[in-house]
Amino acid sequence: MMDRLAAMQAFARVAETRSFSEAARRLNLSKSVVSRQVAALECDLGVRLFNRTTRALALTEIGGAYYERVSRILADIAETERSVGHLQAAPRGRLRVNAPMSFGILHLAPAIPDFLAAYPEVDVEMAMNDRTIDLLEEGFDLAVRIGRLSDSSLVARRLAPVRLVVCAAPAYLAARGTPHTPADLKAHDCLLYTNADSPRDWRFATPEGAPWTVEVKGRLAANNGDTLRVAALAGQGIARLPSFLVGRDLQAGSLVSLIPDYTQEDLAVHAVYPQSRLLSPKVRAFIDFLAARFGPRPYWDLVE
Repeated sequence: MMDRLAAMQAFARVAETRSFSEAARRLNLSKSVVSRQVAALECDLGVRLFNRTTRALALTEIGGAYYERVSRILADIAETERSVGHLQAAPRGRLRVNAPMSFGILHLAPAIPDFLAAYPEVDVEMAMNDRTIDLLEEGFDLAVRIGRLSDSSLVARRLAPVRLVVCAAPAYLAARGTPHTPADLKAHDCLLYTNADSPRDWRFATPEGAPWTVEVKGRLAANNGDTLRVAALAGQGIARLPSFLVGRDLQAGSLVSLIPDYTQEDLAVHAVYPQSRLLSPKVRAFIDFLAARFGPRPYWDLVE
């Protein structure tokens, strides 16, 4: 019985090299064995795959179409075999991670030592900024991103939910009053996050689920959440910030959560990485580590 896989491999090498001798050399077989394999394949298929002359060897039209399919099949087989060994390999090497500044400092930085202890053959290089980078162009293995994702060329894994909180310091509320509905925010100084798509449009949903967008105003705008948090703590206005940034302030009472009956946008922390048929062990290990550390009920939401 013909070994179909071996015959396909022999056919593919002959098609690529246009030579039985060169194909035999690459396969570490004799020329006669390769010739018999290709002849058996042609006989089994009932077609001629090559036009042979004393001077040239060329694929027939059917042979060309068959080669396209065979090359994909052989590539898939090779990829599958590599992936088995790949999945068993220990995570190692340098891992380049990009993350937003506030989340990176507050939550990734404390996590990195535990990850390094668990994976001693991995080195981590972390760059923190609040701009959206091109992972491939700048050579990062993955990025941690917060909010809605728009880049479809990246693969994303959800790590944890993000809850937005409208909050202010007790001193501000004592001086300016406490808003009870989104509409009440129009009479207040609001602290604006300029990296948002529409910094002045704060979106809510009523207790019945109807959308409600309020256009707010304020004297301070910044592209960094920590800046707005400090301003809120100083009584400069009402902030709309993620609970991973202000959770401990809410627990301590230095900030007060406002308008709790009106829900806000559903956001999340994601790990994103370039599309690839194989996810390297170091990237997979890091993403799994973060997913387990943060989870569907992150610790920063349990402090309020």
